[in-house]
Amino acid sequence: MRNVDSLIVAGPSSLELAGKIASHLSSEIITVNTQIFSDGEFKIKMPNVKGKYCAVVQSLYPPTDRHLVQALMIMKKCRDDNADFICNLSPYMAYARQDRAFLEDEFPSMSLIAKLFESVGANRMVTLDIHSLMALSYFSIEVENISSIPLFADYVKRNMHLHEPLAVSPDLGGKERIEEFSNILGVDYLVLEKSRDRYSGEVFINSKEIPDIVAGRDIIILDDIISTGSSIVKATEILRRKSSGKIYVMCSHSLINENNIRNILDAGVEDIIATNSIPSRFAKIDISPALASCIRKGI
Repeated sequence: MRNVDSLIVAGPSSLELAGKIASHLSSEIITVNTQIFSDGEFKIKMPNVKGKYCAVVQSLYPPTDRHLVQALMIMKKCRDDNADFICNLSPYMAYARQDRAFLEDEFPSMSLIAKLFESVGANRMVTLDIHSLMALSYFSIEVENISSIPLFADYVKRNMHLHEPLAVSPDLGGKERIEEFSNILGVDYLVLEKSRDRYSGEVFINSKEIPDIVAGRDIIILDDIISTGSSIVKATEILRRKSSGKIYVMCSHSLINENNIRNILDAGVEDIIATNSIPSRFAKIDISPALASCIRKGI
């Protein structure tokens, strides 16, 4: 344990979340001020943090590159001030879906992001339900990936009254996640067979492999990230054709805009439940206690 004061540094993208974390830890919090110029450039201003254990809270949702550069500037300012330790908390880690070259001549962007974090002085990185564990392999500093599955399961137990619930993953990549979720709740689960055209982005789901156990049962579709919502819409349409009951969607990170929200709800989804890794009207699950716990054990 370090004999230093902990300090929550609230990045511009995560002011409310940072405030909640500071409250759990009874820690001092400072807010980073930003000034954006007419050409799109910006600068930051924050108090000196010399000798402090700095937990920088900055989720990297859109505008992704602005939030990324802000995080890098904040950490570099902490390092230049001779902070004792810099722990970066980016609950939503951008570029994790670009963890490898999927097509010829592509560049794995995540490899650069990891180097940038380390180059500005980050000693530790904490994220939530990162899309690809391979993305973490690019970091040489300490990294921790928190699972929100227990939080989702607890939310279901406390707030949802479902008829013969069935947990559904929209693709094979979420198999371990849906298994853990269903085990905690003690319910059946189903993994859909999804494919995506690498060039067009179009989503396909094999409806022929969906068993009859769907009929009459309330569904929870669980995913890590929802951006366009196309996978959710496809899955919902197929499940409804199989005579499912009510359909709910839960996700770690909600990136959906209003047009895509309407498409999801129009497809037949009753509600969308997300964490507050990204501010939205669907951010109903608070991850601040879990993030505060990560900071506490690292001090």
